[in-house]
Amino acid sequence: MVDADIIGLPLWYLPALVIVPMIVLVAAIKRLSRFAHTRSTPGEAPDWSVPPVDTAAGSTLFHRWDVRCKLITILVYSFMITALTQVTMALAALGLSCLALVAARASPTRVLLRLLAIAGFVSMFLVIMPFTAPVRVGDTVIVFGRLDWLGFNLRGLVLAVTITIKAVAITLLMEPLLATAPLPVTLHGLAKLGVPEMIGQMLLLSYRYLHVFRHEARRMAAGMQVRGFRKRTDLATLKAVANFLGMLFVRSFERTERVFDAMRARGYRGRFPEPVELRLKRRDVILAGGWLVLGIALIFLDRLAWQG
Repeated sequence: MVDADIIGLPLWYLPALVIVPMIVLVAAIKRLSRFAHTRSTPGEAPDWSVPPVDTAAGSTLFHRWDVRCKLITILVYSFMITALTQVTMALAALGLSCLALVAARASPTRVLLRLLAIAGFVSMFLVIMPFTAPVRVGDTVIVFGRLDWLGFNLRGLVLAVTITIKAVAITLLMEPLLATAPLPVTLHGLAKLGVPEMIGQMLLLSYRYLHVFRHEARRMAAGMQVRGFRKRTDLATLKAVANFLGMLFVRSFERTERVFDAMRARGYRGRFPEPVELRLKRRDVILAGGWLVLGIALIFLDRLAWQG
C-alpha cells in the first residue's frame, strides 16, 4: 500500500460503513422478494396443467419486432454492455434498458422478480471486491483501526458498482426480449437462426411441465400436512422427505410417458408445427441497426472517457 493514498478511520467505522449497509441490503432484498411473490400470486389457484406460454399479447414496438432480429440485436447489445468500463456509460446503458421496459410496457412485478434473481450474485461483488481488489498506484484505501490487512479499496468498490449496473442493465433487457413474444414463437425464432430444433422442443416441454410438477409437489406436500406431517430435524422427517421425492419422481415419470404417448397419438414425429410464419420487414432491420448503433456509441464514448 506504499503507493496508495491511505485513509485511517477508527475501528467502529467498520460496522457503520460496511456491516450495517450489508444487513440493510439483505433485509431490503428479502422484503422486496416477499412483496414481489405476493403480488405475483393470483387470488385463485390456476390450472397448471395448461401453463401460460402464450400470454405475450401486446401492440408495442417490441411486440411487433421480428423475433429473429430481436434475439440477435438484444444479445449482441448485451455483449456490448459487458465491454463498458466506465460507471457513467454503464448508467447510460441502464437508462436505455429502463426506456426499453417503458416502451415494451413490461410488468413491474416480473421485472422485480428478475432483479431479485440476480440480487445475491451482484451483492457478492459489492461485498467482496472492495476488500480483495489489488492495490495499484493512485488507489485510495481506507484502513479501519489497526487492521492493515483489511483495506477497503475504493477502486474495487467502483469496479463492483460498475459490474452491478451492467448486470442490472442486461437483466432488464431480458423482459422486452422474452415477454413480448410467446415462448413457442421465441423458440421458433431460435430454430430459424440455426439452433437445433430439438433444443427448442426440450426447453418448451421443460417450461410447460415444470409448472405441472411444481403443482404436483405442492399437492403432495399439502396432503402430507393434512395427515399430520411436520418438518423436524430427526430421522423420521428424512425418511418422509425421501419418500416424498421418490413418489414425486415416479409420478413425474409416469406423467411424461402419458404425455409422450398422447403426442404420438396426435401425430408427433419429432417436430412441432410452426406457431407463426416469420417475415422479415424493413422496419425490423432499421430498428435492429439503430439499437446496435446505440451500443457502438456507448462503447466509443466509454473508450473516449477512459483515454481522457
